[in-house]
Amino acid sequence: MNSILEKLGVDYLLVNSTNKYLAEYSALSENARYTLTGFTGSTGDALITRDKIYLFVDGRYHIQADLEVNEATTVVKLQVGQLQDDEIKKIIDKNKVLGIVSKKVSQSRLELYEGYNIKLITEDPINNYTEPHNKKFVKAFEPVKYSSKPALITNPEEVSYITGLRDFSRDYSSKIWAKLFIDGNKRVLFENDEDCDKFLSEYDSELLVDKYSINAYEYSLIKKPVFEPSNIMLLKSVKSDKELEAYKFAFERTDKAMLAIRDYIEKNDNLSEYDISEKLREEYIRYGAKNLSFSPIVAINKNSAQAHYSKSSKEVFLKEGDLVLIDSGAYYESGLATDITRVFVKGKPSELQKKVYTLVLKAFLNCYGSFNNIDITGFEIDTYAHKMLDNKIDGFTFNHGLGHGIGINVHELPPNLSQSEVAKYNITDGMCFTIEPGLYNPKHFGIRLENSCYKKDGKIHSFVKMGYETKLIDFSMLTFQESILLEAFKIL
Repeated sequence: MNSILEKLGVDYLLVNSTNKYLAEYSALSENARYTLTGFTGSTGDALITRDKIYLFVDGRYHIQADLEVNEATTVVKLQVGQLQDDEIKKIIDKNKVLGIVSKKVSQSRLELYEGYNIKLITEDPINNYTEPHNKKFVKAFEPVKYSSKPALITNPEEVSYITGLRDFSRDYSSKIWAKLFIDGNKRVLFENDEDCDKFLSEYDSELLVDKYSINAYEYSLIKKPVFEPSNIMLLKSVKSDKELEAYKFAFERTDKAMLAIRDYIEKNDNLSEYDISEKLREEYIRYGAKNLSFSPIVAINKNSAQAHYSKSSKEVFLKEGDLVLIDSGAYYESGLATDITRVFVKGKPSELQKKVYTLVLKAFLNCYGSFNNIDITGFEIDTYAHKMLDNKIDGFTFNHGLGHGIGINVHELPPNLSQSEVAKYNITDGMCFTIEPGLYNPKHFGIRLENSCYKKDGKIHSFVKMGYETKLIDFSMLTFQESILLEAFKIL
């Protein structure tokens, strides 16, 4: 690694997991952090120093990172409340040179390092990915009526929302990879970097930009930038009636795909994680999916204790008494991401499996049914869920947020259900989000139950209609109210 640092003339190098659009889910082929460390998780950056490579991961990835990283990498396991950049600052010497790839860091994040000795690098020295030119935009909704002072929208999900366009040519994405200039009612769509960069270099008037979504390289090209946080993020979080209806239709087919995979598991023996994952893809396509909304998680036994396990091994087989956790979703013609998690057992479950499953189910039912007709934040619902699950059973932990917004991306803000600052906003009518409590023990297994929901007329409703595994429920643990809430879902 010293040779890279010396060639760049830096003492440290920040290696990002994002692409130039700052997208969470980018292909591994364009993920420099993966190239460097071997870690396949969707988030978490790396830092190269003179003698070490550090990888920073949150609680969802603590186990996975240990299993995946190469020998040269030291895993830094962030705890709830710890911020990645704060931990990076503890490692670096403020007076030495930190290299940052300007096309893969937001302007707002770059400014967090004000006062540090920063050298901006235009091209990524770890993975200089070239984007394929196979874009194919299709119309999913009518363009949204939206006017603005001269502004450049750089977030692909926001561009997709405003234009009503989708692109299914990439795996795990429906967004159009483009940027949009708006001036009043005038709109110019930039489908490639060269055209956008030329426009920015020549534009002489003030230009509104959101420093949270524009990369530092593009920001540097603007002559008169005016920072204004985008209000499109909030607009697209409140789904229209047409979007809600499209979502309902999408989840009808998602339910069918998951029911089919449950039947497949019940009727077949000696299935590997890979077998189940491939069959799952087939079922989604059979029910009309354009592509999947993320790489599906199919995790048997101990692997299910990794909240975002991503291997789908050909060597791990489902045997009698084994649990399998399946977290998946898809895009249909609306380009809105579905997301659901269910846990199945092959044959007869153990008492421990039933106890943990029922505890997680109780948490879901209470979070789903206890917050109607009141103003509530995702922060408060998450706190409630953790009170129900934390320290309830030895060795099992709930180490992630309760849920996230869904939309054009499978993870969307707002809303958010966690202990972060972004979760301290009210969940309002029209917002769509997941409720996904879980308990995990790396010596045994993990249970997560996830429904995608929406708020309408002050009440939380579930898009997901698929029920829960009767044989995994200890009904003696349910209160009367929880039993009533469970009736909303068909018990299989």
